[in-house]
Amino acid sequence: QVQVVESGGGLVQPGGSLRLSCVASGSIFSLFTMGWYRQAPGKQRELVAVITSRSATTYADSVKGRFTISRDSAKRTVYLQMNSLKPEDTAVYYCKAEITRAWWGQGTQVTVSS
Repeated sequence: QVQVVESGGGLVQPGGSLRLSCVASGSIFSLFTMGWYRQAPGKQRELVAVITSRSATTYADSVKGRFTISRDSAKRTVYLQMNSLKPEDTAVYYCKAEITRAWWGQGTQVTVSS
C-alpha cells in the first residue's frame, strides 16, 4: 500500500508564491509518475502538472510559466513551486502517485486572496 501526503498549502496574496510538497511511501518511488491536480469549489478536478519517472513534465496551459514541478527520489518527494499566484488558483491541491494504479493524497488547501 502506498501512502501519499501533501503539505505546504495556505493563504497567500495575489502575486505571491507557495511551494507544495508531496511524500509518497514505498521503495519504488523512482518508478512512479507523480502528478498535482486541483479542485475548486463547484468544479471538476483538473490536472495541474505531471512529472514522469524520467522527469519529463507536462503542465496545464493555465499554469505554464508560473508553476514548476520537480522530484527528489532520495526523499520520495515531489514539489510544486507556484509563483505569480492568482485568485483563480484557489483550490484544494491533490497529489497522485501512479504506476499500474493510482494513489491519491488527502489534499491541501491553497487560497489566493488579498
